[in-house]
Amino acid sequence: MAQANKASRTLRSFGGFLTASWLYPLKGIYYFLAHPFLYPLFRARLIPCTLLSVFVLTNLFLWTYLPQVALLAIFHGPLAWVNAAFLVLGEGAAIVAILFEAFFVDETMVDVFDAILINESLGGLVAQGRILHPEERDPVKQLGKPTSSAVYSPFSFRQITEFVCFIPLNLIPVVGTPVFLILTGYRAGPLQHWRYFKLLGLTKTVRRATIETRQLSYTWFGTIALLLQLVPILSMLFLLTTAAGSALWVVQLEKIRTESTTDTTADAEYTDNPV
Repeated sequence: MAQANKASRTLRSFGGFLTASWLYPLKGIYYFLAHPFLYPLFRARLIPCTLLSVFVLTNLFLWTYLPQVALLAIFHGPLAWVNAAFLVLGEGAAIVAILFEAFFVDETMVDVFDAILINESLGGLVAQGRILHPEERDPVKQLGKPTSSAVYSPFSFRQITEFVCFIPLNLIPVVGTPVFLILTGYRAGPLQHWRYFKLLGLTKTVRRATIETRQLSYTWFGTIALLLQLVPILSMLFLLTTAAGSALWVVQLEKIRTESTTDTTADAEYTDNPV
């Protein structure tokens, strides 16, 4: 019996590890690569995103990297070369994300998110926000016109301002960069489920309460998502794979919500009627 209980606890712990929020951005990479129906969504943005990333990062490293190394060397010594690289990559990620999300990619992220929900049997949820064509076998081809505002993550001046204000944290030796990533992830994480909240039709009050109950999970999700955004050239691909990871997390949340609703209904229907 003791061994059985131990095995059960081990399985629960392993299950909890597999569903940890910080894993979903990484799961999104695998899912995106393993499902070719998503490829056209990336190919449509491949050329502009590559050119934009190369242009921004080349200019930032060409004109700002060495001055920032010189500044950081006062505080960090030899670590200045590494921390300055993170600083420039962070600046590049912010600039590229602002330009690309504002003009190119938000609609594509919505399509990635919705297509995965359809592929995972949550088409009914997607139908709350857009017309679907269920006669099509390809989840992407099932996507019709939105029936309401279709925004994956709303543009936030507050988030951008905080990002810029947090950048100097990288001046702090050793701990500065991790603190910068976590604080930025704290703000960015909940925005990854903006589309989900809209499909559920949550009010502002309920949305805030929901975020509060998952704030730590959203922070870890946002932190890993931001780390992926710091990868040169591939950052735009990772924007789409992060949307895939966000959708996979929704699949898990909806599974839990459905099971909870089923259990509640079963309890309500049960009555103790002793003879």
